[in-house]
Amino acid sequence: MTGLERNADVVNMASYAPLFAHVDAWQWKPDLIWFDNLQSYGTPDYYVQQLFSLNKGTDVVPLLLNGGAVEGQNGCYATACIDKNLHQLIIKFVNTNASTQNTSFHITGSGRYQKQVSVTTISNDNKDAENSLANPTAVSPVQTTIKVSGKTFKISMEPYSVKVLRLTSL
Repeated sequence: MTGLERNADVVNMASYAPLFAHVDAWQWKPDLIWFDNLQSYGTPDYYVQQLFSLNKGTDVVPLLLNGGAVEGQNGCYATACIDKNLHQLIIKFVNTNASTQNTSFHITGSGRYQKQVSVTTISNDNKDAENSLANPTAVSPVQTTIKVSGKTFKISMEPYSVKVLRLTSL
């Protein structure tokens, strides 16, 4: 094996290194999936990665607050996209604050949407909360729905939370 081939193998292995960790034998803690000989659990980071990968859409659309992007105002970050294949508007919203953020969304454009929004939330009041073998879902996705009134809906963003909202067009 040449040095170049060996380096390529190291790069491939390195790309997987932060994915799995045995609970009794690990080097660092950025791993996404932890296990012992009988069970496993995903970390909150695993669930966020999963949530974002499953809700990427096909086209980015503007999501504005006072004419600008939602990029850190009051500790909140947000983005929106359309999934043309599923005919859905997808909004991803993150609250990094220790307090609840109440917000409302007004959908512009000529499209019409169903009267319910599908909401997936990952949150925990304790920003240091972790999943474990004893409590594998302490911080994991929870599915709910909220009602839409016309083209406006209100949502409460829990402290230290990530939400993905999906609106299906009619």
